[in-house]
Formats: sequence, structure tokens, C-alpha cells
Amino acid sequence: MITPISRVGAHVGTTVTLGGWLYNSRSSGKLHFLQVRDGTGLMQCVVSKADVPEADFDLAGRLTQESSVYVTGIVREDKRAPGGYELTVQSLQAIQIAVDYPITPKEHGPDFLLDRRHLWIRSRKQHAVLSVRHQIIRAIRNYFDERGFVCFDAPMFTPNAVEGTTTLFPVEYFGSKVYLTQSGQLYGEAGAMAFGKVYVFGPVFRAEKSKTRKHLTEFWMIEPEVAFLDLDQDMDLIEDFLVEVVGRVLEASQEDLKILERDTAPLERVQKPFPRVTYTEAARLLDGKTAFKYGDDFGAPDEEALVANFDRPVLVHRWPAEVKAFYMKRDESDPTLAKGVDCIAPEGYGEIVGGGERETSLEELERRIAEHQLPKQFFEWYLDLRRYGTVPHAGFGLGLERTVSWICGLKHVRESIPFPRMMYRMEP
Repeated sequence: MITPISRVGAHVGTTVTLGGWLYNSRSSGKLHFLQVRDGTGLMQCVVSKADVPEADFDLAGRLTQESSVYVTGIVREDKRAPGGYELTVQSLQAIQIAVDYPITPKEHGPDFLLDRRHLWIRSRKQHAVLSVRHQIIRAIRNYFDERGFVCFDAPMFTPNAVEGTTTLFPVEYFGSKVYLTQSGQLYGEAGAMAFGKVYVFGPVFRAEKSKTRKHLTEFWMIEPEVAFLDLDQDMDLIEDFLVEVVGRVLEASQEDLKILERDTAPLERVQKPFPRVTYTEAARLLDGKTAFKYGDDFGAPDEEALVANFDRPVLVHRWPAEVKAFYMKRDESDPTLAKGVDCIAPEGYGEIVGGGERETSLEELERRIAEHQLPKQFFEWYLDLRRYGTVPHAGFGLGLERTVSWICGLKHVRESIPFPRMMYRMEP
């Protein structure tokens, strides 16, 4: 039976067998020191000429990086070793000897590594990033599951736009044209009318011709939607959600964040309350600091200049209606403003959450669909939600990859997903 490296602490003084890959090695006369990884951890395996058959000792000296092996030996405590334990090897078996593994310890460029992404994810730092990603997903699901939200799946193929017609990927669908979804939100609204509280969690697609460090063409979104929720309550939900997710990940991913050399002090400051500023107030804070003009959406320099005034994420609410989606409810006190909110992360990571209160008026939605020249027939089902029992409701969407980048302290979002899809990259 194979013992995971993460559980060897329960087997001190006993013989176990590991199955894994050679991460690194060094030799010193009659000893070979093999660092073996198995996906759950890294363990030093000491092969002594006095303890193993000669053939096994010779094999230990011939093993190459990423060769797959079975290693049997006695678990010893050693605080100097990775993980605090090492293996005194009794026998060694090669499953496959890797030849000319392309990713060596020397420096490689990003294109070289991305071309070999299927191998790059084995490296210590990339493994840590994707482990943190797993913990973020786990924390997200736990947050909503523990609060009575229903996971509500939205389709990937859709006949209509959600976030604007210019960023759609068209797909041939049995003789007609449909699109890859930009968001599951509209379907989430249907779910909220059925269950009260739902969340959609899945991949979305945006055909944005952007080469910035914050953009992917395929990424994952978590999109809760709640009936009888207004904008202020939506901001409460965003704040509570982010505080808990970041807190859980800091607790669960300490070792991975150390590997990534992440300064966790800014993350530890992600506590309630978040600053809440209106778009108009934000515009005043930006006055003279960037090229921003009132009525614009925020660019990266604007986001960075704004959050520099605070020590934690900032909630910017009540935006000019023309920069927000057609389904956003207008502010009753000023119809030129939409009851939307963006949550902007510190340290230059930008918008990680966008949300708001949804329009409940059938007539107003019909007017906006016509104004945006959207095909009304594809929105009839959505308009039914206003015809049959409309209620105030709100929600938000969080981009998983930007959140992973922020929590891990990554320089580029492409490392936050196993296989990134960008304007200029579709392989592997």
C-alpha cells in the first residue's frame, strides 16, 4: 500500500512505501539524497550503500529529474528535512526513467514555460499556486453551502449577451449561431426566484482583445444571487464573504504562501468594515492623480490610485448608468446612477468583484433591451421573471483567477489557472 507523504508523520519508526517523482537529488560518497514528491508533499529519502542492494544504490545515482519511483523505507523524524521527516531507504524501484526533462533548475522565459504548462505545474511554486486555488474554491463553496445557498448551474451555450455584445465568442450550433457564456448571472436570477439564495460557479468566456496581466479569455466566476436583497445588503454580503474566504485560506495555506514568499500582512488586514465610497467620491479622490474623467470606467492606474488611500479592499458604489449593464437598477434619488458596486483589491490587483441590485420593472427592462439593440426574443424568458412575481434582488460576480492572483501575490493572472487561455495562447 502506498503512503502519502503528507501522512508519514503517523508512521514514525515503521516501514512505508512511497510512490512519487524525483524532484531533486545529490550524492555524497556512500549516500544518495533523493527528494521525492508525490503531490501531497516533498520528502527526503536517504539511500545508503550499507542499507540497500547494490543495484538499488546504483539506480539511485542514475535517477533523473521527474523519474517515477517506488521507495520503501523507515520513517524517521528530522527537523532539518522538508516536512520534518525523512526516509531511510530499504529498497528502490524505478517505474520510468525520464530522459531530458525540459524544465531544468535554470531560468526559463514565460513563453517557454507556458508551452510546457503541463509540466510546469509540477514545479514547487506553481504547485503552491494551484493548491491555494483549491483552498479558495473550497472556502467559497463552504461559505455559501453553510448559509443555505443552493448551487445552481448555468448553461455554457447561450443565445444572448450578458456583459455586452462585443466580447462574445460565437459557436456554430446545429446550423445556428450561439455564444459561449459571459456570465451565469441571468440564469442565477431565475434560480433566486425559485430557491431564494443560489450561487452559480463555472467557467465564463470574454472575447476581450486584451494583453494585460489581469485578463484571460476563459476564467471562472462565482455568482451568488439573492431574492429580497438590496444594494446595501449586497455590499454587506460581499464584505462578509471576502473576509471569511481570505481568513480561511490564510489558515489553510500557510505553507504554500511561504513557498510563494507572499507577504500576508495586507491579507491579514482584510477585515470589516471595508471603505464604501460612491463613484462621485472616488472621482474626487482621483482628481489630478490620473487621467480619469468623470463618467469613465476605472482603468488600472485609477484603481491603483484609489486603493492607495486605504489599507483593505474598497467598495465603490452608485456608478454612472451608462458604464453599467442594462439589467442594473437605477438609483431612485438620481436615475443617472446605477445601483452597482465594484470591489477593488489592494496592491494593484484591481476589480475582483462586480455586482449590484437588479432592475425589477418589466417596462424599464424592455426599454433598455431596445435601447441596447439586443434581440428581445432571446430575453423573453428573462422578462418572465419580472412578469411573474418580481421582487427586489441583488448579487455579484467574483473572478476566481484575479482572486487567486491577489491572494498568492502573482504578477500575472496566467499562473492562477492550470491551463490559461489568452488572446495569443490556446495551447497546451
